[in-house]
Amino acid sequence: MSFTEKYNAIRDLADKEIAELKAEILKEIQSASGIKSELEAYINAPSKHIRALIVFLCLKALQMPVTKEQIKLQAIVELVHNASLIHDDVIDDSKERRKQDSFNKKSGNHLAVIAGDYILSFALKNLADLGSIELINLFAQTLSDMCRGEILQQQSIFNIPTMEEYLNKTYYKTGSLFETAMNGALILCIEDNPKLKEFAKNFGIAFQLRDDIKNIIENRPDSDIKNGIYTAAVIYSKSPNNPFTGIEKAKILLDNYIETAKSLLNELPENQYKTAIIELLEIINNE
Repeated sequence: MSFTEKYNAIRDLADKEIAELKAEILKEIQSASGIKSELEAYINAPSKHIRALIVFLCLKALQMPVTKEQIKLQAIVELVHNASLIHDDVIDDSKERRKQDSFNKKSGNHLAVIAGDYILSFALKNLADLGSIELINLFAQTLSDMCRGEILQQQSIFNIPTMEEYLNKTYYKTGSLFETAMNGALILCIEDNPKLKEFAKNFGIAFQLRDDIKNIIENRPDSDIKNGIYTAAVIYSKSPNNPFTGIEKAKILLDNYIETAKSLLNELPENQYKTAIIELLEIINNE
C-alpha cells in the first residue's frame, strides 16, 4: 500500500469528523467576496488535515466526544495553517503547492497576501465565537511563534544554522500549531494532559523533518536548497553541495522524534484509535 492508501485507511476512523471539518471550513469562506472561488479551489486541494486527525483520534481513544465546538476549533487551526501556507509561498516565491499552482502564481503576490489575511480574519472571528480567553491567548502565542519561526528562517537564508537553531525554527513554524490543535481541544474538554500536548509537539516536528528530508531526496522544483533554506541533512553534511551525505543522520533524528512521540502515548487506553495513531507515526517514519 502507498502512503496515501495507508493514510486514508487511518483517516477512515475519523471520516465523519473530517467531513464536518471540511464543511465548516468551506462555510467560513462563503463571505470572501471577490476571491471566494479561488479560496475554495485552494482549500479543496488535496490536504491531509493531519492536525485535526491526530486530535480526533486522541479524543476518540480517550472516549471523549468530538463536539461541534471541537470541529470549529480544528477548522480555526486549518484556517490559520492555510493562511500561513499562502503567505509562505509569497515569501519563498513558490509556484506550486499540493502539486497544483500556488495561489500567488495564479493570482499574484498582492492578492495572495490579502487572501492569507482574509482567511486569518475568519479564523479570528470563529475563535472569538468560542468565547474562551484561554483559547484566544493560546492562538495569539501560536501566531507569534509561527512568525518568529519565519523570521528565524529568513535570517539564516544561505547560511547553515546550528541544529538547535533549526529545531527551534521547526517547532515555531510547524510544531507549535500541532501543539495548539491538541492543547485547544483539551481546553475545550476542561482536561489537562501535558503528555498529549508534548506528543503533538513531537509529532509536528517529526512531520516537518520528514518533509524536509523528502524535499532533498525528491529534488523538488522549488527546493529548500535552491531557496537557501538549509535543513537537517545539510546541517549534518556541513555543505549544501552534497546534502545526501547527511540524509541518514537526518533520518535518525526523525526516528528519535517518532519514538519520543510514541512513548508519550503510553497512558492512552488500548483501542483501535491508539493503534491508528501509532500506525500513522510509523508510516510518517517509513514512507
